[in-house]
Amino acid sequence: MTWFVLVESNTTGSGRQFCAAARELGLRPVVLTRHPERYPYLATDAVDHLPVDTADQEAVSEACRALAEDGGLAGVTSSSEYFIAAAASAAARLGLPAADPQALTRCRHKDLQRAALAAAGVPVPAHRAVGGLAEALAAADELGYPVVVKPTTGSGSVGVRLCAGPEDLAAHAAPLLDSPVNERGQATPGLVLVEEYVTGREFSVETFDHEVVGVVGKHLGPPPHFVETGHDFPAPAAPAELERLADTTTRAVRALGLGWGAAHTELRLGPRGPVVIEVNPRLAGGMIPSLVRLATGVDLVAAVVARAAGTGPSLTPDRAGHASIRFALAHRAGTVRAVDGAERAAALPGVELAETTVAPGTEFEPTHSFRDRFGYAVATGPDAATAADRATRAAALLSIETS
Repeated sequence: MTWFVLVESNTTGSGRQFCAAARELGLRPVVLTRHPERYPYLATDAVDHLPVDTADQEAVSEACRALAEDGGLAGVTSSSEYFIAAAASAAARLGLPAADPQALTRCRHKDLQRAALAAAGVPVPAHRAVGGLAEALAAADELGYPVVVKPTTGSGSVGVRLCAGPEDLAAHAAPLLDSPVNERGQATPGLVLVEEYVTGREFSVETFDHEVVGVVGKHLGPPPHFVETGHDFPAPAAPAELERLADTTTRAVRALGLGWGAAHTELRLGPRGPVVIEVNPRLAGGMIPSLVRLATGVDLVAAVVARAAGTGPSLTPDRAGHASIRFALAHRAGTVRAVDGAERAAALPGVELAETTVAPGTEFEPTHSFRDRFGYAVATGPDAATAADRATRAAALLSIETS
């Protein structure tokens, strides 16, 4: 059976679905990883994996080349933003379908991405990329507080904070600047982004190639952090607003040299219209692909795998429904002693999925990012309000006990 390579994975959500989609195509998924213990589904689903230093591009490419010689290799991709460029580079070296690795790498660096978007006239927040604390403080003085401070190569809201003043900024920026590696063990460029705080509702626009698949309404936790607490698809917004969000996104994707496969663009709809917060050159996380599938019948995970394997993906919707997800988040550190509520949540009307994603014995340390999630509930409904209410009620039943 022909191999299909995934370079690392999401720890929850769509990573597991990528492997299932590859099997649906008659392929044999294999995950290249430094830490297989991150992914319990590898054992549960009997997914092959190989120990590879995925921070080393040559090691990734060599492992893919060996698999190509051992039964054949249909494609290489990743469900993790941290490794999407490495996967594309390995695929391109073997003549397999892939996005432009240089475009992906440029996009992964938020300072370079912002510069490219601004040069193309795509609206982005005013910003400065800085390599030292004094520069960060000077940039914030120039832009005006409050400012958002984030690592230039982060993901999932890790290290993102709204800073109200100089002391707040210094306390947050200093450890980011001093960290030689990110949370996945990859070397960091030693830069942080200091940017204007754009107010307004937040959305994401999901695209495949240059086609808009749909617009997602995003829900965030309270400042100073930007933790995503839920999503609604399709976004409850006026048609004119949706059109402006879609138009701004397609301009951004083209400006960055993307447009091959999936992209996930986050925007704020502020007083001056849509502003691109960032373009992620990969499929959305946060279970958004599941919302799209439940609401429209379009399976974006299967489409990404099919594109990487060189076959034609299907993006034709067969329904027009509504789906929402709400996450359950932990707010204090401790060892998980018990989890509860998933069965009761799943039994509520309209609930499609309900799960706790941590096991007893897990050490929990809030990071004010996606890692604070311990469960989720996905629901559908005849309209946006019903789907959102059902997901909210179900997620409220999920709980963990810590000590």
